[in-house]
Amino acid sequence: MEVPYHNVPKDDVLPKTSNVLLEVFDIEKTFPGVRALKRVNFALSEGEVHSLMGENGAGKSTLIKCLTGVYGFDGGRIVFQGREIRPESPLRAISMGISSVYQEVNLCPNLSVAENIFAGRQPMKGFFIDWKTLEERAAAVLARFDLDIDVRRSLDSYSIAIQQMIAIARALDISSRVLILDEPTSSLDKQEVEKLFEIIRRLRGEGIGIIFITHFLDQVYEISDRITVLRNGELVGTYKTEDLPKIDLVTKMVGKNFEDLAKVSRVRSASPGDVILALEEVSAYQSVENVSLELKRGEVLGFAGLLGSGRTETANLMFGIDRNSGGVVRLKGTAVKLASPREAIRGRIAFCPEDRKRDGIVGELSVRENIILALQARRGVFRFIPLRKQYELASRYIELLGIATPDADKKVNDLSGGNQPKVILARWLATEPEVMLLDEPTRGIDIGAKAEIMKLTLGLCQDGMAIAFISSELDEIVRISDRVIVMRDRAKIGEIEGDGLNQDNILRAIAGGGAK
Repeated sequence: MEVPYHNVPKDDVLPKTSNVLLEVFDIEKTFPGVRALKRVNFALSEGEVHSLMGENGAGKSTLIKCLTGVYGFDGGRIVFQGREIRPESPLRAISMGISSVYQEVNLCPNLSVAENIFAGRQPMKGFFIDWKTLEERAAAVLARFDLDIDVRRSLDSYSIAIQQMIAIARALDISSRVLILDEPTSSLDKQEVEKLFEIIRRLRGEGIGIIFITHFLDQVYEISDRITVLRNGELVGTYKTEDLPKIDLVTKMVGKNFEDLAKVSRVRSASPGDVILALEEVSAYQSVENVSLELKRGEVLGFAGLLGSGRTETANLMFGIDRNSGGVVRLKGTAVKLASPREAIRGRIAFCPEDRKRDGIVGELSVRENIILALQARRGVFRFIPLRKQYELASRYIELLGIATPDADKKVNDLSGGNQPKVILARWLATEPEVMLLDEPTRGIDIGAKAEIMKLTLGLCQDGMAIAFISSELDEIVRISDRVIVMRDRAKIGEIEGDGLNQDNILRAIAGGGAK
């Protein structure tokens, strides 16, 4: 059942066994030149998992930031547990009982795990932190996740997936009535997602209201009671999950019958070009072992495997982030030592990393400044790119990649999640590379942006670029790859191509059963 614009969900859409916990009435938010929210209404009940859906730029993040005090709002009301509130800051929202975990881990990497979990709430002995109690309590919090790690170690010594779990653990330990999870599973493997969902169900049973934001449709239907859809800053409707088929959800999100993603497919090359980059029995300490592969001109080489399988580590080797401790790396047939990313850039290799916020964008710099970074690094400090040339390059790639920005001087932090990876791609295209390494380029972006990134990838391939495409989405891998390298336990365990290139064979290979 669809909820009309500017109306709170009707009674027959609300969970019958729960009381309304949080209500939003006619919220409006305007940024310079952009009306981000237009009289949006939303209601969350006790003991409910409520998915907030929409493309990047639909208004999901803006609504969440209004609820958590990151942004003020220009009109409307927020009512929490029957009382009108207006959180002035995230800390104030937390004190009220509204906690959030965002897609990108916003913790302190240089502090210990225990310090991150209890930041601002450390147990004290007089004027000093009670370290023993702090560490015992942190271990107990993580035990809810069956996460047995050394809480005294710094956060940055653990993988992104574990950091994400720690962020969620911190939020859960705060006595919250509302928990907002913004893309919490984007860096988790299947088992970790299942564990998180167990905890979400337990919290739901305790009467906590959970707002769940994700781009994984299967997860929405697995965990949600209701779904609210936003589009272009407006409410499309609120629906019981069981009453909204997936195809209808996608249609409401994009505002039309969306077939672009289904149409994206690789016309596989019968005769790819010469080998540009090759690894021959290459190993790196605590990274990968005896990996051999060839990356050819005009070809998409897919990399499949679970988290920690060695996909990213292989990309790091090819870009000089990690050095090989054995084997040979060949660039256009010549053995090379890629001792640093600068040497890889000189060899016309480009890399769009998985963690875009930490390793990709420089959020406080403009779109223009981000685009010219790699080219300036290759030219050197003393060969400064003239400002006029910078604007020419920025304008060219903004238009070519369809980057949604009012001008080249807008901060990258202010762009939507679907446009930030385009800026990174533009940066590397400006260096005119022959090899492009794409590590999870579609992670955490909406369906429309996924289709655009995949089309751009195929276009570059057709122009003769050699592309390594790493993704956790097997349908993406199968759709655009000529060949697929399958990895497990930091080693290459198979290579699939031709008629055997399908999801079933990749899954069998990952599981150790081999391809048919």
